[in-house]
Amino acid sequence: MKNIFYIFGSLSAFLGVALGAFGAHSLKESLSPEMLSIFETGVRYQMYHSFALFIAGWAFQKYSHVSFSKAGWLFVSGIVLFSGSLYMLAATGTSMFGAVTPVGGLAFLAGWLFLAVGFWKTKS
Repeated sequence: MKNIFYIFGSLSAFLGVALGAFGAHSLKESLSPEMLSIFETGVRYQMYHSFALFIAGWAFQKYSHVSFSKAGWLFVSGIVLFSGSLYMLAATGTSMFGAVTPVGGLAFLAGWLFLAVGFWKTKS
């Protein structure tokens, strides 16, 4: 279980860099400035939470507290729902995808809270 968050974090960061480059070089011409900004927000939050996955993986490996596992899965969910919905919104212009974004944002927030709880409850 401990390595799963390292793997997801690594793959997510790889994809974030690739999507960021794609957005900067290929989408600049085809998306409106507003849609490009939405796409870039998805990339930025994906990268932040890719690093959060490394924290959750490290903490779970060191302390084996269930809160760190929950945090990691919430970060994975947030990346898929938040960033994924922003990518789809930017690519299609379909506002329905924007309705999913707050659910991903809540997953991110819950992940950070579970990370805090895990650190609060562990002894170093």
